[in-house]
Amino acid sequence: MNSKVKGILKNFSYSFAANITSTLISMVLVAFVPKLLGQTEYSYWQLYVFYTGYVGFFHFGLADGIYLRYGGKEYDEVPKPLFHFQFWTLVCCEILLAIVMSLFVVFLIPNSDKILILLLTALCCVLVLPRTMLQYVLQGTNRIKEYARNLMIEKVIYGSLVVIVLALGFRNYEYLLLADIIAKAVTLFTMCLSCKDIVIQTTVSFKEGIREVWNNISVGIKLMFSNIAGMLIVGIVRFSIEQVWSVETFGKVSLSMSVSNLMMLFITAVSVVMFPLLKRTPQEKWADNYKLMRNILVIPLLGLLVLYYPAKVILSAWLPQYEESLRYMALMFPMCLYEGKMSMLINTYMKAMRMEKQMLLVNLISVTLSVLSTGLVIFLLKDLVLSVVSIMVLLAFRCILAELILAKRLSLKVGTDIVLEVLMTALFVVSNWFINNWLCVVVYAVGYLVYVFIRRKSILPMVQTVKGMLKAK
Repeated sequence: MNSKVKGILKNFSYSFAANITSTLISMVLVAFVPKLLGQTEYSYWQLYVFYTGYVGFFHFGLADGIYLRYGGKEYDEVPKPLFHFQFWTLVCCEILLAIVMSLFVVFLIPNSDKILILLLTALCCVLVLPRTMLQYVLQGTNRIKEYARNLMIEKVIYGSLVVIVLALGFRNYEYLLLADIIAKAVTLFTMCLSCKDIVIQTTVSFKEGIREVWNNISVGIKLMFSNIAGMLIVGIVRFSIEQVWSVETFGKVSLSMSVSNLMMLFITAVSVVMFPLLKRTPQEKWADNYKLMRNILVIPLLGLLVLYYPAKVILSAWLPQYEESLRYMALMFPMCLYEGKMSMLINTYMKAMRMEKQMLLVNLISVTLSVLSTGLVIFLLKDLVLSVVSIMVLLAFRCILAELILAKRLSLKVGTDIVLEVLMTALFVVSNWFINNWLCVVVYAVGYLVYVFIRRKSILPMVQTVKGMLKAK
């Protein structure tokens, strides 16, 4: 086996190990935290997870710019004195931002639980964003082993602390938040050790450093806004659910989303490796590689959806107080298909092809639709089921629109594949929502077999490629 394939498999194994660890820990948390915490406590924990998901955008595109400009280079080739200046500039900016955010929260927010959650969210800016910059450097320069190790350390510390807290009988969400803060603080320190030649380094002049910061922000700002818009597509709906109904309803919907997103952790393992690999691949091979990777991702994912109903039955027996809310999984489970394509393929290709403007346009259109649909189904109709359906529809719309734009650039025809996937998604949702018994498994399985028969000519090359890689290994 040539060294390039060995490198791909080696990096994938590191990333896979980290993400399978994250998946297992997430499964434990999904299974035990809602069972042991009260619904209100669990909902506030989910609210914290929701808010901290947005702190990554307060680096103002700096990390994204570094990732885009230096992705594909070797670690030894990057300008470490410039990175040193940017790292400490980011640290200072985040400390200042956290102080300002904290003052606003203390004086403007009346709810004591939300005050605590937002104060810790502000602290996360200081703990997470400098580490994010270093993580992007490691990802872009193909140092996947160090990146994966850091990710694994965070999840293991967090998961272990949560288990200890629950085992000792504590049932307050505040302890879970503290566990998360400790895990983030430790992994910021370990990431600094991994990149100590950036953190501890001779610096450049202020003028040169600021120019580099500006260059990276000007490149990364479109990608950052695109990412913000991408998260707001679902975030607007979830935030509005919490405002119109209650934090408990928010927690119930969040549980269904957490279960539905478990498969995304595995897909993330592949997407981390994809960008530096793609940047080092001749562009004339990008279109063929896209078709192959698309089949490897989509066809098995559609098959895995058959596991939904057995999973729902088990979770409903384990978490009877959430049985009603787990039904929403039927409306959201296929989102792993569309989010998986976006994360692993479409976003990766658009970044490599410097299509940030197109990414931003797609996400802005989707956010606009999210605002309109939220106003209609949540504030006007006050229909929770339609609110959850809108999450699935919006994510599917964004993925389809982005893929059509990308396919045009790559001179690929994906229209038939997209139609088949939409039909399979519709079959899954309709059968599981309206039948809601073991018959829905049979209905979807038959539909999947028909889909596989239609796609049989695409499946054979995919199987041969995977078998070839496994034999080479």
